[in-house]
Amino acid sequence: MREGAWIAPFSDCFLWDKTMLEIKNLHARIAEDGTEIIRGLDLTVKAGEVAAIMGPNGSGKSTLSYILSGREDYEVTEGDILYNGESILELDAAERAAKGIFLAFQYPVEIPGVATMQFLKVAMNEQRKARGEDELKTPDFMRLVKDAAGKLQINTEMLKRPLNVGFSGGEKKRAEILQMALLQPHLCVLDETDSGLDIDALKIVADGVNALRSPDRAVIVITHYQRLLDYIVPDTVHVLYKGQVIKSGDKTLAHELEANGYADIIDAAA
Repeated sequence: MREGAWIAPFSDCFLWDKTMLEIKNLHARIAEDGTEIIRGLDLTVKAGEVAAIMGPNGSGKSTLSYILSGREDYEVTEGDILYNGESILELDAAERAAKGIFLAFQYPVEIPGVATMQFLKVAMNEQRKARGEDELKTPDFMRLVKDAAGKLQINTEMLKRPLNVGFSGGEKKRAEILQMALLQPHLCVLDETDSGLDIDALKIVADGVNALRSPDRAVIVITHYQRLLDYIVPDTVHVLYKGQVIKSGDKTLAHELEANGYADIIDAAA
């Protein structure tokens, strides 16, 4: 398969035995004021798996995504995060990205003065440099971008605009999935990707994520709502509450939460 190619949808029935991400007894707090958010979290995600993380507001879902990506605002005080068997706690955000960890933000950052196309090219070539590979030639880069953008229904004129500046909510999320399609990460963390999307944009973004499912890639989908999981069907669902996973199950757990809410599960865990 040529590098950067759009990957065909992957069956949600098959999972490798290889563990890609293992979080052990993780405790973490906000670095500035010491507020503890994650309180003994355990989670395992295998290669090929799509794991959904759900939970009420303030349960630590976005905090977990930031910690995985290496954001400096948070301090891990106990436990470990193993990625392909290696602890990543001492790696900064750039080093984690070079190893194939990708975070799609709930609220993508606007970068005035940097064209989206320029950003994509720099990001791809920095990844290649970190792997000891040659930079992409411009014709090869343009071909890859055009192919991936077409599948996400992204007008190439949009790619000439500053990154996320003046983009609609749907355009911002499509741009995030475009980055994911081009960078080909091994661990994709989607932090409430469905936030602010209408149904058409949601379907397009979900199709882009599904096209990236493969036996050597894991996806963590953080969401409040079942509707996203109708389009990105998870293999496992984990309920996060007060910084801990209090219940795990298959995709039917998301339907249970949609129907009954979190109260019963929280009471049972208590």
